Amino acid sequence: MLLSVLQANAVVLDIEANLRTVDQAARQAAQAGAHLLLTPELFPVGYAPLRLRRDLDPAAIPAVRERLAGIARSTGVALVYSLPAPAGGEMESAGGSGWHISATLVDAGGREILTYAKVHLFGDEERKAFVPASQPPAVVDFHGIRTSLLICYDIEFPEAAREAAARGAELVLVPTALSAGFEAVPQVLIRARALESQLHVAYANHCGSEDAYIFGGGSVVAGPDGALLAEAGDGQALLFAEVGAEAVRAAREVVPYLRERRPGVYREWEADRPQERGLPGNGRP
Repeated sequence: MLLSVLQANAVVLDIEANLRTVDQAARQAAQAGAHLLLTPELFPVGYAPLRLRRDLDPAAIPAVRERLAGIARSTGVALVYSLPAPAGGEMESAGGSGWHISATLVDAGGREILTYAKVHLFGDEERKAFVPASQPPAVVDFHGIRTSLLICYDIEFPEAAREAAARGAELVLVPTALSAGFEAVPQVLIRARALESQLHVAYANHCGSEDAYIFGGGSVVAGPDGALLAEAGDGQALLFAEVGAEAVRAAREVVPYLRERRPGVYREWEADRPQERGLPGNGRP
């Protein structure tokens, strides 16, 4: 499957401008024969958590989703997009309310086939504007490759990528909003997540500035051997990479990390962990 990854600069709360950027990228992806376009975290509305929480009308979100589904239908390219989404489940039952940061995969017909809400929020602004989710990443079969979603900070936790892999994922798609100065994330952590769970990881970042944030770009696609299949610089780019289940199966046969895990032993380790000592470096004995 040919995968495309958009790296671009969004305009905060200029939904029309941002959708034009997505539409143009989807048309370029279609011309190149790509099956899927991955876009950055919160790209249709821009990344500015507190401003979004204050100024974005939740009632506008369904129309944005329909516009994005329409882009997929008109171009014949499946699309991963990220938007605020009402927080349900445990938040509502606890009497709270708020938004998750979500990601959605729609197929080339505009049909929603996979959703995910961000579990690990990063920084004070995200924590003030959004609430963390708790549902694990789901997996669907997409063009012959088992596909899952994570969002930004989630992929920096090995547990999140490993959970997707344990559920059968061979490709993890990651919309992100990574600030400049954290180049080790795409260059080291993304490759490590791909290698240790032996799957493809595609990571789509913003570039340029959006309100107070400056983004470093650096979007990547990593293969199940940890190799970079595509990478961007710090400017606008549209990346392409071939991904497939065959490479995943071959990597997992050579070094069977997933098959040779020992979850029972790990649970024993966790149960025996000296919790009263706290985490390293917290000043406690």
